[in-house]
Amino acid sequence: MIVVNTENIPGRQYQVLSLVTGCCIMSKHIGKDIGSSFRNIVGGEMQSYTEMMCEAKDKAVGYMIGQAQSMGADAIVNVRFSSTTIVAGGAEILAAGTAVKFI
Repeated sequence: MIVVNTENIPGRQYQVLSLVTGCCIMSKHIGKDIGSSFRNIVGGEMQSYTEMMCEAKDKAVGYMIGQAQSMGADAIVNVRFSSTTIVAGGAEILAAGTAVKFI
């Protein structure tokens, strides 16, 4: 599955199938949350939250790809991401794009 954030794939023509999305909401356990609170006081990267966001992004993209594969897509173009805080210590990642079939 080709996944790009551009509107076109050079050298390929395709038919648009549908919007596809993937969403993942993740949180860290209380121990990691407390540790990150200390990091917030002194500054620096909150590594446990960085890892959480990367894992959420990977899962959201995986869900989006699964949705595209179920409709027979060959690629997803114009992929975009958004993120929101759902609860303290947790975040949502939404991946959205256009599923396409090569012609």
